[in-house]
Amino acid sequence: MNNAEAYKEKYSAKLDEWKAEIDKLKARAVQEKSDASISLREKVDELEKKRDEAKKQLEKLSNAGNDAWEDLKSGVEKACTDLSGSIKAAMHKFDK
Repeated sequence: MNNAEAYKEKYSAKLDEWKAEIDKLKARAVQEKSDASISLREKVDELEKKRDEAKKQLEKLSNAGNDAWEDLKSGVEKACTDLSGSIKAAMHKFDK
C-alpha cells in the first residue's frame, strides 16, 4: 500500500467515526424536549453538511492522479479538521 492509499483509508475511517458521533448527537436531539433540541438539530444538520463536504474532498482526492494528489490533500485536511473541531465543540456544548 502506498502513502496515498494509506492516507485515503485513514480519512475514510475517520469519516466513519465522525458519522457515528453525529448519529449520537442526532439521537440525543430526538430525545430532547426543549429549545436545546432545536439548537442541537440545527448543529447536527451543519455537521452533516461538513461531513458531506469532507467526503467530497476525499472522493476528489481518490479520483486524482499523482500530480494533483498533493494539491487536493490540503483540502481534505482542512475539511476534516473543521469537521472534527465542530463535532468536539458540539459534543461539549450538548453534553449532559
